[in-house]
Amino acid sequence: MPLVTSSPLRSRRWASRIRHQPLAFAGVLLLAGFVLAGLAAPWLAPHNPAAIDLQHRLQGPSAAHWAGTDELGRDTLSRLLWGARLSLAVSVSVVSVSLALGLGIGGLAGYLGGWVDTALTTFAMNTFLALPGILLAIAFAAFLGPGFANLVLALAIGGWAGYARLVRAQVMAVRDREYVDAARALGASGPRIFFRHILPNIVQPIVVQAAIGMAGVILAEATLSFLGLGIPAPAPSWGAMLNDARLHLFDSPHLVLFPAAAVAGAVLGFNFLGDALRDQLDPRTRLELGL
Repeated sequence: MPLVTSSPLRSRRWASRIRHQPLAFAGVLLLAGFVLAGLAAPWLAPHNPAAIDLQHRLQGPSAAHWAGTDELGRDTLSRLLWGARLSLAVSVSVVSVSLALGLGIGGLAGYLGGWVDTALTTFAMNTFLALPGILLAIAFAAFLGPGFANLVLALAIGGWAGYARLVRAQVMAVRDREYVDAARALGASGPRIFFRHILPNIVQPIVVQAAIGMAGVILAEATLSFLGLGIPAPAPSWGAMLNDARLHLFDSPHLVLFPAAAVAGAVLGFNFLGDALRDQLDPRTRLELGL
Protein backbone atom coordinates (compact mmCIF):
# COMPACT_ATOMS: atom_id res chain seq x y z
CA MET A 1 0.00 0.00 0.00
CA PRO A 2 2.68 2.65 0.78
CA LEU A 3 4.17 2.16 -2.67
CA VAL A 4 0.80 2.72 -4.34
CA THR A 5 0.05 5.89 -2.40
CA SER A 6 3.53 7.35 -2.79
CA SER A 7 3.70 6.94 -6.56
CA PRO A 8 1.05 9.57 -7.41
CA LEU A 9 2.64 11.94 -4.90
CA ARG A 10 6.01 11.50 -6.54
CA SER A 11 4.46 12.05 -9.96
CA ARG A 12 2.81 15.27 -8.78
CA ARG A 13 6.14 16.48 -7.40
CA TRP A 14 7.87 15.83 -10.69
CA ALA A 15 5.05 17.54 -12.60
CA SER A 16 5.34 20.56 -10.29
CA ARG A 17 9.08 20.78 -10.82
CA ILE A 18 8.71 20.58 -14.59
CA ARG A 19 5.98 23.25 -14.54
CA HIS A 20 8.04 25.62 -12.39
CA GLN A 21 11.38 24.85 -14.06
CA PRO A 22 10.78 24.19 -17.78
CA LEU A 23 14.33 25.25 -18.67
CA ALA A 24 15.70 22.67 -16.24
CA PHE A 25 13.67 19.98 -17.98
CA ALA A 26 14.95 21.18 -21.36
CA GLY A 27 18.50 21.13 -20.00
CA VAL A 28 18.13 17.55 -18.80
CA LEU A 29 16.85 16.49 -22.22
CA LEU A 30 19.72 18.26 -24.00
CA LEU A 31 22.30 16.72 -21.69
CA ALA A 32 20.72 13.28 -21.98
CA GLY A 33 21.09 13.49 -25.76
CA PHE A 34 24.65 14.80 -25.44
CA VAL A 35 25.74 12.06 -23.03
CA LEU A 36 23.97 9.35 -25.02
CA ALA A 37 25.64 10.54 -28.23
CA GLY A 38 29.04 10.56 -26.55
CA LEU A 39 28.81 7.20 -24.83
CA ALA A 40 27.08 5.33 -27.65
CA ALA A 41 28.91 6.96 -30.57
CA PRO A 42 30.56 3.68 -31.74
CA TRP A 43 27.11 2.08 -32.08
CA LEU A 44 25.05 5.11 -33.19
CA ALA A 45 27.42 6.44 -35.86
CA PRO A 46 26.24 5.17 -39.27
CA HIS A 47 29.69 5.49 -40.89
CA ASN A 48 33.35 5.59 -40.02
CA PRO A 49 33.99 9.23 -39.06
CA ALA A 50 37.44 9.18 -40.70
CA ALA A 51 36.43 7.37 -43.92
CA ILE A 52 37.16 9.57 -46.97
CA ASP A 53 34.82 9.40 -49.99
CA LEU A 54 35.76 12.13 -52.48
CA GLN A 55 33.01 11.08 -54.91
CA HIS A 56 30.34 12.22 -52.43
CA ARG A 57 32.01 15.33 -50.98
CA LEU A 58 30.02 18.40 -49.88
CA GLN A 59 26.67 16.65 -50.18
CA GLY A 60 23.67 18.06 -48.35
CA PRO A 61 21.51 16.09 -45.92
CA SER A 62 20.06 12.98 -47.54
CA ALA A 63 18.83 9.50 -46.67
CA ALA A 64 22.37 8.13 -46.98
CA HIS A 65 23.94 10.95 -44.95
CA TRP A 66 21.43 12.57 -42.60
CA ALA A 67 23.68 15.57 -41.89
CA GLY A 68 25.49 15.62 -45.24
CA THR A 69 29.21 15.16 -45.91
CA ASP A 70 32.23 17.44 -45.56
CA GLU A 71 34.91 18.47 -48.06
CA LEU A 72 36.51 15.01 -47.88
CA GLY A 73 33.25 13.08 -48.16
CA ARG A 74 33.20 12.12 -44.48
CA ASP A 75 29.81 11.62 -42.88
CA THR A 76 28.96 14.71 -40.79
CA LEU A 77 26.55 12.92 -38.44
CA SER A 78 29.16 10.32 -37.53
CA ARG A 79 31.71 13.04 -36.87
CA LEU A 80 29.20 14.91 -34.71
CA LEU A 81 28.56 11.82 -32.58
CA TRP A 82 32.26 11.10 -32.14
CA GLY A 83 32.84 14.79 -31.48
CA ALA A 84 30.31 14.59 -28.64
CA ARG A 85 32.33 11.70 -27.22
CA LEU A 86 35.50 13.80 -27.36
CA SER A 87 33.84 16.88 -25.84
CA LEU A 88 32.34 14.78 -23.04
CA ALA A 89 35.70 13.21 -22.20
CA VAL A 90 37.51 16.57 -22.25
CA SER A 91 34.89 18.37 -20.16
CA VAL A 92 34.72 15.67 -17.49
CA SER A 93 38.53 15.41 -17.31
CA VAL A 94 39.11 19.17 -17.14
CA VAL A 95 36.45 19.79 -14.49
CA SER A 96 37.75 16.86 -12.42
CA VAL A 97 41.35 18.12 -12.50
CA SER A 98 40.33 21.75 -11.90
CA LEU A 99 38.03 20.77 -9.04
CA ALA A 100 40.71 18.63 -7.40
CA LEU A 101 43.21 21.50 -7.58
CA GLY A 102 40.61 23.97 -6.39
CA LEU A 103 39.60 21.81 -3.43
CA GLY A 104 43.21 21.30 -2.38
CA ILE A 105 44.47 24.85 -2.76
CA GLY A 106 41.27 26.64 -1.78
CA GLY A 107 40.70 24.29 1.16
CA LEU A 108 44.19 24.91 2.52
CA ALA A 109 43.86 28.68 2.11
CA GLY A 110 40.45 28.85 3.76
CA TYR A 111 41.06 26.39 6.59
CA LEU A 112 44.59 27.39 7.64
CA GLY A 113 44.34 31.12 6.99
CA GLY A 114 47.24 33.37 7.95
CA TRP A 115 50.30 33.47 5.75
CA VAL A 116 49.22 30.32 3.92
CA ASP A 117 46.01 32.04 2.86
CA THR A 118 47.92 35.17 1.85
CA ALA A 119 50.46 33.24 -0.20
CA LEU A 120 47.95 31.01 -1.98
CA THR A 121 45.38 33.73 -2.57
CA THR A 122 47.62 36.64 -3.48
CA PHE A 123 50.38 34.88 -5.40
CA ALA A 124 48.50 31.90 -6.86
CA MET A 125 44.76 32.48 -7.26
CA ASN A 126 44.85 36.20 -8.04
CA THR A 127 47.69 35.73 -10.53
CA PHE A 128 45.75 33.16 -12.54
CA LEU A 129 42.46 35.04 -12.18
CA ALA A 130 44.08 38.22 -13.48
CA LEU A 131 44.76 36.52 -16.82
CA PRO A 132 41.92 35.63 -19.22
CA GLY A 133 41.38 31.90 -18.93
CA ILE A 134 41.06 31.25 -22.65
CA LEU A 135 44.25 33.17 -23.45
CA LEU A 136 46.09 31.23 -20.75
CA ALA A 137 44.77 27.97 -22.18
CA ILE A 138 45.83 29.01 -25.70
CA ALA A 139 49.33 29.85 -24.48
CA PHE A 140 49.78 26.54 -22.66
CA ALA A 141 48.24 24.53 -25.50
CA ALA A 142 50.58 26.18 -28.00
CA PHE A 143 53.56 25.49 -25.72
CA LEU A 144 52.63 21.88 -24.90
CA GLY A 145 51.46 20.95 -28.38
CA PRO A 146 48.27 19.20 -29.55
CA GLY A 147 46.96 16.08 -27.83
CA PHE A 148 44.28 14.99 -25.37
CA ALA A 149 46.43 15.13 -22.22
CA ASN A 150 47.98 18.47 -23.17
CA LEU A 151 44.53 19.91 -23.95
CA VAL A 152 43.15 18.82 -20.57
CA LEU A 153 46.20 20.20 -18.76
CA ALA A 154 46.02 23.55 -20.60
CA LEU A 155 42.32 24.01 -19.82
CA ALA A 156 42.71 22.89 -16.20
CA ILE A 157 45.56 25.34 -15.62
CA GLY A 158 43.33 28.14 -16.80
CA GLY A 159 40.27 27.04 -14.81
CA TRP A 160 41.31 25.82 -11.35
CA ALA A 161 41.57 29.29 -9.75
CA GLY A 162 37.82 29.93 -9.94
CA TYR A 163 37.08 26.73 -8.03
CA ALA A 164 39.82 27.51 -5.51
CA ARG A 165 38.38 30.94 -4.74
CA LEU A 166 34.88 29.50 -4.31
CA VAL A 167 36.13 26.72 -2.02
CA ARG A 168 38.18 29.19 0.03
CA ALA A 169 35.18 31.46 0.58
CA GLN A 170 32.93 28.57 1.55
CA VAL A 171 35.49 27.06 3.94
CA MET A 172 36.06 30.41 5.65
CA ALA A 173 32.30 30.72 6.15
CA VAL A 174 31.97 27.39 8.02
CA ARG A 175 35.36 26.72 9.61
CA ASP A 176 34.38 28.46 12.89
CA ARG A 177 30.93 26.91 13.21
CA GLU A 178 29.99 25.06 16.39
CA TYR A 179 30.15 21.57 14.90
CA VAL A 180 33.66 22.25 13.58
CA ASP A 181 34.78 23.54 17.00
CA ALA A 182 33.26 20.46 18.63
CA ALA A 183 35.13 18.12 16.28
CA ARG A 184 38.34 20.04 16.92
CA ALA A 185 37.80 19.83 20.70
CA LEU A 186 37.34 16.06 20.43
CA GLY A 187 40.80 15.79 18.88
CA ALA A 188 39.85 15.27 15.24
CA SER A 189 42.68 15.88 12.81
CA GLY A 190 42.63 18.66 10.20
CA PRO A 191 41.98 16.37 7.21
CA ARG A 192 39.21 14.56 9.08
CA ILE A 193 37.53 17.85 10.01
CA PHE A 194 37.75 19.07 6.42
CA PHE A 195 36.45 15.94 4.71
CA ARG A 196 33.90 14.85 7.33
CA HIS A 197 32.53 18.15 8.64
CA ILE A 198 33.39 21.01 6.27
CA LEU A 199 33.28 19.54 2.77
CA PRO A 200 29.76 18.00 3.04
CA ASN A 201 28.41 21.43 4.04
CA ILE A 202 29.99 23.35 1.16
CA VAL A 203 29.45 20.86 -1.65
CA GLN A 204 26.24 22.45 -2.98
CA PRO A 205 27.73 25.61 -4.57
CA ILE A 206 30.70 23.57 -5.80
CA VAL A 207 28.39 21.19 -7.68
CA VAL A 208 26.58 24.13 -9.28
CA GLN A 209 29.89 25.72 -10.30
CA ALA A 210 31.10 22.41 -11.74
CA ALA A 211 27.95 22.04 -13.87
CA ILE A 212 28.34 25.56 -15.27
CA GLY A 213 32.08 24.98 -15.68
CA MET A 214 31.38 22.02 -17.98
CA ALA A 215 29.71 24.42 -20.42
CA GLY A 216 32.75 26.69 -20.34
CA VAL A 217 35.08 23.76 -21.00
CA ILE A 218 33.08 22.68 -24.06
CA LEU A 219 33.33 26.20 -25.47
CA ALA A 220 37.04 26.42 -24.66
CA GLU A 221 37.75 23.03 -26.23
CA ALA A 222 35.88 24.04 -29.38
CA THR A 223 37.85 27.30 -29.48
CA LEU A 224 41.22 25.58 -29.16
CA SER A 225 40.26 22.98 -31.77
CA PHE A 226 39.09 25.77 -34.08
CA LEU A 227 42.55 27.34 -33.74
CA GLY A 228 44.28 24.01 -34.39
CA LEU A 229 45.47 23.58 -30.78
CA GLY A 230 43.14 20.77 -29.75
CA ILE A 231 43.06 17.10 -30.65
CA PRO A 232 45.00 16.55 -33.90
CA ALA A 233 43.27 15.27 -37.04
CA PRO A 234 41.69 12.98 -38.02
CA ALA A 235 39.98 12.84 -34.60
CA PRO A 236 36.57 14.53 -35.01
CA SER A 237 36.09 17.67 -32.93
CA TRP A 238 33.27 20.20 -33.14
CA GLY A 239 35.71 23.10 -33.17
CA ALA A 240 37.83 21.52 -35.89
CA MET A 241 34.68 20.83 -37.93
CA LEU A 242 33.77 24.52 -37.72
CA ASN A 243 37.26 25.46 -38.81
CA ASP A 244 37.11 23.13 -41.81
CA ALA A 245 33.69 24.51 -42.77
CA ARG A 246 34.77 28.17 -42.99
CA LEU A 247 35.60 27.94 -46.68
CA HIS A 248 32.24 26.33 -47.48
CA LEU A 249 30.00 28.62 -45.46
CA PHE A 250 27.86 29.67 -48.44
CA ASP A 251 27.95 26.64 -50.73
CA SER A 252 27.53 24.04 -47.91
CA PRO A 253 26.08 25.82 -44.85
CA HIS A 254 25.16 22.52 -43.20
CA LEU A 255 28.85 22.03 -42.39
CA VAL A 256 28.61 25.04 -40.06
CA LEU A 257 25.04 24.72 -38.80
CA PHE A 258 25.24 21.20 -37.41
CA PRO A 259 28.47 21.57 -35.35
CA ALA A 260 27.38 25.02 -34.15
CA ALA A 261 24.02 23.61 -33.06
CA ALA A 262 25.77 20.76 -31.24
CA VAL A 263 28.03 23.16 -29.32
CA ALA A 264 25.11 25.46 -28.49
CA GLY A 265 22.92 22.57 -27.34
CA ALA A 266 25.56 21.12 -25.03
CA VAL A 267 26.42 24.51 -23.53
CA LEU A 268 22.76 25.40 -23.02
CA GLY A 269 22.12 22.04 -21.40
CA PHE A 270 24.86 22.48 -18.81
CA ASN A 271 23.84 26.08 -18.12
CA PHE A 272 20.20 25.10 -17.62
CA LEU A 273 21.32 22.22 -15.37
CA GLY A 274 23.45 24.58 -13.29
CA ASP A 275 20.52 26.96 -12.81
CA ALA A 276 18.24 24.05 -11.89
CA LEU A 277 20.73 22.70 -9.35
CA ARG A 278 21.11 26.15 -7.82
CA ASP A 279 17.35 26.46 -7.41
CA GLN A 280 17.00 22.90 -6.14
CA LEU A 281 19.79 23.15 -3.56
CA ASP A 282 18.80 26.58 -2.24
CA PRO A 283 16.05 26.18 0.40
CA ARG A 284 14.79 29.75 -0.05
CA THR A 285 14.43 29.37 -3.80
CA ARG A 286 12.69 26.02 -3.37
CA LEU A 287 10.23 27.67 -0.99
CA GLU A 288 9.51 30.47 -3.46
CA LEU A 289 8.99 28.02 -6.34
CA GLY A 290 6.93 25.65 -4.22
CA LEU A 291 9.19 22.65 -4.93
